[in-house]
Amino acid sequence: MHDANSRELYDRALSVLPGGVNSPVRAVRPYPFFVERGDGAHVVDADGNKFIDYVMGYGPLLLGHDLPQEVESRIQSQLSDGPMYGAPAEVEVELAEFIARHVQSVEMLRFVNSGTEATTSAVRLARGYTGRDKVVVMQGGYHGAQESTLVEGKSGGTGTPSSAGIPQSFAEETITVPFNDERAVREVFEARGDEIAAVLTEPILGNCASVGPVEEYLDSLRETTEEHGALLIFDEVMTGFRVGGLQCAQGKFGVTPDLTTFAKVIGGGFPVGAVGGPAEIMESFTPTGDVFQAGTYSGHPLSLTAGLEMLRYAAENDVYDYLADLGDQLRSGLTDVLEDRAPEYTVTGYDSMFKVVFTRDGPRDRSGQCEAGCRQDPDCPRFDYCPKNKADVAAAETERWERLFWPAMRDEGVFLTANQYESQFLSYAHTEEDVEETLEAYKSAL
Repeated sequence: MHDANSRELYDRALSVLPGGVNSPVRAVRPYPFFVERGDGAHVVDADGNKFIDYVMGYGPLLLGHDLPQEVESRIQSQLSDGPMYGAPAEVEVELAEFIARHVQSVEMLRFVNSGTEATTSAVRLARGYTGRDKVVVMQGGYHGAQESTLVEGKSGGTGTPSSAGIPQSFAEETITVPFNDERAVREVFEARGDEIAAVLTEPILGNCASVGPVEEYLDSLRETTEEHGALLIFDEVMTGFRVGGLQCAQGKFGVTPDLTTFAKVIGGGFPVGAVGGPAEIMESFTPTGDVFQAGTYSGHPLSLTAGLEMLRYAAENDVYDYLADLGDQLRSGLTDVLEDRAPEYTVTGYDSMFKVVFTRDGPRDRSGQCEAGCRQDPDCPRFDYCPKNKADVAAAETERWERLFWPAMRDEGVFLTANQYESQFLSYAHTEEDVEETLEAYKSAL
């Protein structure tokens, strides 16, 4: 595999971009390959190498790199009408109506420009609505590059910043607990419930290897927040309109949050974000309320057109059924591969998300296990070994995954997310042949 052009581009990038990249997760060693173009379920790099793509822009590309003709033509039509206006456009209303029609918890939305901006706005809204300051987040959850959630610490204690540049005073308003630990959340609320504005969580830890909730965990968060007058915020930036179809992950798991953050899929590959919830809460945003939120590019007509047309296409075709079936095929195939190659490893993920976690322990006999990825089933023989939280994923062979496995899969022509933590994604452009080729690559790389 040739990489001279990517190497030269990276050499140039180091002179003008910190670390040669615009997001640290892209800084793979010894250097990243530079993508020249997307092609359906593939990317082609600057040296002409072609890879099956399971990064999919880190989630937004539900349909793959090549959009259906009707979707592409409507995006081009919007572009020809001008990129933006500084005034409302009909597409803002149409996409908001579409989301509110399909997501039970949402009556109103405020569109923003990224997942980070969505979660930042949701936290501010929760604090303004409740009159409280503290927020509970999950260890291993990721809610964008914002001060309120770039926090780490012991369960239930005062957090400390996980990045330079964040004052300790910011982190002191954030309480961290392990995901899937119902008792830890209840203890925090028993001690400080009248100070807590919200619990902010992903329904699935998308940036922590797609770890899913144990039975009744999300329900317990709903009950605890209601008991104490706090809000429950689901960060569906990653899972929104990807897991659970048009009802999103909250519909799949049957739990209704107070607020939901969206991004990725609702922009169809363009920058976007949104906060959604009942009118009573959402109207706390200015101009109807006192919680300030604004943005020059908010409700950008090109992004919203791309998102709306992609979601309409998904709703009118078999996109979600196809992806759920293909995801099951891939995860089931990976389970079979691991039985022969690495029985201690764990397959995770739901619908069109997946990951193999290099867990270190587990029964050699895998009979009776979850067939298409861990479902946190207490009757599964691997239940006690499947990752439940960040600590479990961190205890896996993360260096082996990143330093040996990722490059080996690249050499096999498969592009995966860059480390053990980031989820991977299928698209409507992927085929059964792609899955078969991918499974052969896993066999070789493992």
